Amino acid sequence: MTELPPQHAGGLVVAGAGTVPGADEVVRELLDDRVPARIAAADPTVWGPEAEPEASVRLGWLDAPRASRALLPRLRELRAELVAEGLDHVVLAGMGGSSLAPEVITRTLGVELTVLDTTDPGQVRAALADRLDRTVVVVSSKSGTTVETDSHRRVYHRAFLDAGLTEAEAGRRFVVVTDPGSPLEKTAADMGARAVFAADPNVGGRYSALTAFGLVPSALAGVDVEVLLDEAEAVLPALGEPDSPALALGAALGAAARAGRDKLVLAEDGTGLAGLGDWIEQLVAESTGKKGTGILPVVVESPAAAGTRGEDVLFVTVGGSLYPGEAAGAGRDVAVNGPLGAQFMVWEFATAVAGRVLGINPFDQPDVEAAKKAARALLDSPSDDAADDPLFTDDEIAVYGPVDLLGGVTTVDGTLDVLGGLVPDRGYLAVMAFLNRLGDAAVASVRDPFARRTARAVTFGWGPRFLHSTGQYHKGGPPNGVFLQITGDPVEDLPVPGRPYTFGTLQRAQALGDASVLTARGRPVVRLHLRDRARGTARLLVAVEAGR
Repeated sequence: MTELPPQHAGGLVVAGAGTVPGADEVVRELLDDRVPARIAAADPTVWGPEAEPEASVRLGWLDAPRASRALLPRLRELRAELVAEGLDHVVLAGMGGSSLAPEVITRTLGVELTVLDTTDPGQVRAALADRLDRTVVVVSSKSGTTVETDSHRRVYHRAFLDAGLTEAEAGRRFVVVTDPGSPLEKTAADMGARAVFAADPNVGGRYSALTAFGLVPSALAGVDVEVLLDEAEAVLPALGEPDSPALALGAALGAAARAGRDKLVLAEDGTGLAGLGDWIEQLVAESTGKKGTGILPVVVESPAAAGTRGEDVLFVTVGGSLYPGEAAGAGRDVAVNGPLGAQFMVWEFATAVAGRVLGINPFDQPDVEAAKKAARALLDSPSDDAADDPLFTDDEIAVYGPVDLLGGVTTVDGTLDVLGGLVPDRGYLAVMAFLNRLGDAAVASVRDPFARRTARAVTFGWGPRFLHSTGQYHKGGPPNGVFLQITGDPVEDLPVPGRPYTFGTLQRAQALGDASVLTARGRPVVRLHLRDRARGTARLLVAVEAGR
């Protein structure tokens, strides 16, 4: 298979896919079964009879670049209305597929959007304190029952009332995006929300970038979302063709994973996209990580970061344009370059192709609910939590974990040594921080030295954000992961109005609930609890760097 020229898919190019061993054979298999054309025609039988019921109601994303144009006039009018009233600060309350695409869109296009996808009380408090008098909140949830999003809606509604707004005025500070008939739709009507956008129920959350979930918050923040739809629509004619970049990318992903290169290392190449790796991470991990198989996305800081090479790695860079004369070289296997709207469409199609290659249903998420149930159980019966006594405390870090793994360890440094030794060949270490994504941002810098220290794939995720993303892969993918949780005492907690718990309690329940599910499935889990976040973070960074 040869590299595909840029004119395919409206200016987007996938370079280097043909050099991935086995990709040419996979392309022939797929073309023999007319897979690209069948997916493009929304054929739900592509992924087999077991997946057909789900696929039959999850292929609306294929028409999103056209269907979503109906939103544009209303979005322009609503944006102008809000600006005229001085409501120019947009807060998005959403999780997973409801938040990741708008975050990429606004970051890439340089438009401000406050994305609230956390249960950390400090981060929520900071958002509430930021221009409340100019704030409109977009509440996005397909199911309408997402606990994080419901909590954000409640705390903002209370804040508006406390600021002196009437019930009617407070209700008009909300715009809602949800599936028709969801509980949130009724709540929106009851509270008098300014606008309710009915999402396409035939599109799953992680494939919803070009639907109301991606477009409404982005447009209200000031993005000309019609450009994204134009970029995506330019791709559509090529998707079902034999020389499609989407087919090439999907075949490369599938062929690499079948050959044991199941770590998809993603790096931005510096040519105009910001945060796309986090969106791809959810799309690929949640779509493929099930039945003991899957592709694990590993988002790295730059093409020069640790962990970009290895026998189990497919290294892909993404960007908005190619440097003059540059193809796939410079240390990466595949390069995907093109405008953001086209990137969304091509990655969605390629992920669906990879699902076919791996023999899995790319539209369900059978293991995501487990952690949610465990968190709810802890909230309902907090006395059942037996994780109060650490194995030991080292300075400002309390360490929790299995005695049979850490029984003889008495320091954080020793704990990290044990964890590194547990990661098997072709395995991975997942670092999961249930902290303040903004205030505790320094914690994310542990990923690179951990990768150097272990010479294994290392992922980093903010909780509970990752529960709606790689959380599926952690539980449903290959059982070769080792898990490090990082939690911390909040400086000041925050009640969830109308609920018998606080944000801090919810955050802790989500961390412990996820750990309990992972442990029940035989995954090793260790938790480092920062009793003082600033000092604990400094201590942790020293320990990680010391082991490089």
